[in-house]
Amino acid sequence: MTLLHHPEAAPAATHGSRWRRLVRPGLVLGAVAVGTAYVATVDPNEPGHYPVCPTYALAGIYCPGCGMLRATHDLAHLDLAGAMARNPLTPFLYLGVAVLFAFWVRARWRGRPLRWDPPVWMPWVLLVAFVALTVARNIPGWTWISPA
Repeated sequence: MTLLHHPEAAPAATHGSRWRRLVRPGLVLGAVAVGTAYVATVDPNEPGHYPVCPTYALAGIYCPGCGMLRATHDLAHLDLAGAMARNPLTPFLYLGVAVLFAFWVRARWRGRPLRWDPPVWMPWVLLVAFVALTVARNIPGWTWISPA
């Protein structure tokens, strides 16, 4: 067995490649940080900065995504109550994305593909949550859950 194939020599050779594997997650994290900083700086509550939700503009109803910019703005200012008032799914969605991102970084660091098999029930629970939120925030008189 030569020194090149010795198990103890492999980590030194792959240490630099580990950092190179984190370039994509780093770029994604940077883009998310820039976008979040923009939404934190440019208040979505002020009219004229962002386009109107297409679902609201075309159908006149609040969709599950309505209020996400305002919720993101509130979360960037550490206002969890405000974010929950604007869109109660947003903090949970961002938490789930952050967990998936952490698993992606870990898989990239180890040089393995990201393998995630969500439970069979998960898409159905998400669908029910989105439909329930859409229906609830469009009931006349239920202003407590509307994103406005």
